[in-house]
Amino acid sequence: MSQEVYNPGAEGAKLNFSDAMSYGDYLHLDGILSQQHPLSPAHDEMLFIIQHQTSELWMKLIIHEMMAARDMLKRGDTANMFKMLARVARIFEQLNSAWDVLRTMTPADYTRFRQSLGPSSGFQSYQYRLIEYLLGNRNPTMLKPHEHVPEVHALLKAELARPSFYDEVVRLLFITLDGSDAAMPAPELEAPHSAHPEIMARWKIVYQDIDRYWMLYELGEKLVDLEDYFRRWRFNHVTTVERVIGFKRGTGGTSGVNYLRRMLGVELFPELWQLRGEL
Repeated sequence: MSQEVYNPGAEGAKLNFSDAMSYGDYLHLDGILSQQHPLSPAHDEMLFIIQHQTSELWMKLIIHEMMAARDMLKRGDTANMFKMLARVARIFEQLNSAWDVLRTMTPADYTRFRQSLGPSSGFQSYQYRLIEYLLGNRNPTMLKPHEHVPEVHALLKAELARPSFYDEVVRLLFITLDGSDAAMPAPELEAPHSAHPEIMARWKIVYQDIDRYWMLYELGEKLVDLEDYFRRWRFNHVTTVERVIGFKRGTGGTSGVNYLRRMLGVELFPELWQLRGEL
């Protein structure tokens, strides 16, 4: 029995794009899909490239959202700020899922093209560094790997020169609890940042009276949620690297798994985590 071929054009769908913008035009797909250039004949190198390129795209969105969230925080637009923070947490969840795909690559698969990477490494991702700087983990030593690209170096240095998102959060915390003419200004966060007694004392006030300080309480929990997903991302990175290369040195010269494990101990918002033991 013959079946009539479905024609979406009969229902109004546009089928001719010679004079209009198409899906590929809008997304510049020709440019994006032509940027995968394996340097070896190894089958799995394409996976490795696409994994890292898509991660960089997601990181670009994280930066876009966090910069906007900081502006919203300063303007007092907490509703939109909360929406952006929730979105960033979900982006980290998406990045976490990507490790599951990369873990299908075995040590033997990776060995076939590892030499092609040279000294390049995710350790050198300037977008990852910018995310850390935005959130408040600010190690100025990490500017050095980017000195060879002046515009990138300038971008990271400019971020270090302005308050981080968590700096702005702490400022709001002190103003709200102490008043605009607070006798004690919000302390400057050091690098690396460890739990500051005065900051933790004010978060404790918030968490012990959440009805009165609901906005700050919700903000604190949004930050914990975001860091929770961020930590999982870093942990999945460690386990993926250990699964694929064991304890070999990283291509960029780091100690590999040992370096990544050390990074697991870095807390973005230490007061909010350590506070929980005092409630």
